[in-house]
Amino acid sequence: MHISFETPDQDDVRALIAELDDYLYSLYPPENVYALDIASLLHPSVMFAVVRDTEGAALGCGAIVIKPEYGEIKRMYIRPQARGKGLARALIETLESKAAGQGCRTFMLETGPTMAEALKLYERLGYQKRAAFGDYPEDPLSVFMQKNAS
Repeated sequence: MHISFETPDQDDVRALIAELDDYLYSLYPPENVYALDIASLLHPSVMFAVVRDTEGAALGCGAIVIKPEYGEIKRMYIRPQARGKGLARALIETLESKAAGQGCRTFMLETGPTMAEALKLYERLGYQKRAAFGDYPEDPLSVFMQKNAS
């Protein structure tokens, strides 16, 4: 397993993001999916990482959007066949570390209430539930979380 910062506009990564979109839209109505598109993920304020296996196949991805007040975790996804191996934890820790290296001290995220495995992972990593932040509306189909760097 290898995690590297890459661009999201590669064919295999586009396929990964399409899988994530299909999954999210199967769970939530479109107005409750706050996904960044490829163009947004290419913005200079976004650090995008890909998890690859030893043969170079994309197994997962994630991003952190650096804002003046916080870094927001976005587009977290690990393919189902690669789950349960600590890849999501390693990916989030890699994103947080890179952002912390740029002075980011607070991390935020928005996820859905039906994503039990993700919620458990975020809690294990020190994220705590909080009120909506940024431009997000308070909504029962959103869970907002925050972690302060130690």
